[in-house]
Amino acid sequence: MKKLFKLILNTIPRPLLIRLSYVARPILAFFLKGDTFTDPIDNKSFKTFLPYGYGNQRNNVLSPSTLSLERHRLLWLYLNHKTEFFTAEKKALHFAPEQCFLKRFRALKNLKYTTTDLLSPIADVKADICDLPFEDNSYDVILCNHVLEHIPDDTKAMQELYRVMKPGGYGIFQIPQELDREVTFEDDSITDRDERAKIFGQYDHVRVYGRDYFDKLRSIGFKVEEVDYTASLSEEDIETYCLAKGEIIPVVYK
Repeated sequence: MKKLFKLILNTIPRPLLIRLSYVARPILAFFLKGDTFTDPIDNKSFKTFLPYGYGNQRNNVLSPSTLSLERHRLLWLYLNHKTEFFTAEKKALHFAPEQCFLKRFRALKNLKYTTTDLLSPIADVKADICDLPFEDNSYDVILCNHVLEHIPDDTKAMQELYRVMKPGGYGIFQIPQELDREVTFEDDSITDRDERAKIFGQYDHVRVYGRDYFDKLRSIGFKVEEVDYTASLSEEDIETYCLAKGEIIPVVYK
């Protein structure tokens, strides 16, 4: 079953996989109902979560109901408890909108909410993150999570994110990161898909970010807070919500 799941993830085009997930989700949720683990996004509980991963597959991480991963649930909890995202009137820009968030964020009456991506079939605006069609100082909140590791010129992408953020605005720019790695690693000469997945964690990633990621954001002009929100949660909550203990949320301000 694990091999089949991995094969599906690696061979079905992502736009089709997104559409198929809408059909499979209620079936998975029904058969896995329980009371051991809870998805805080919809507060539904299950006896187990699903495995997920391109290279080294992680067990018990994919929610059967929302299809959220650890990073999504962590972000949901942080936005709920540490920001006014769900209550204050804001103009928000969301890159590569995750399906576990899309309908929920779009339904928020307080947000003027726009989604964007170059390829995603569920984005409002098709755009290159390195050449955005938005005016300077346009958005109060920008969510750009697990996007920059796909972008060859991440410096240009960060500059564009800074340009379109309003002064006084904030953003959350999560990335896959090895916190024990000081310096980000990238090598354009590695082109084999399997080798890229082995080295970068996914075949379409172009780098492995280290702790210098935060300083790179600062060099663009952002004020950066390296938030370990799991440190404020109990061990029971971390286990119940299936979070990655110690994962850092990069919160940036202009």
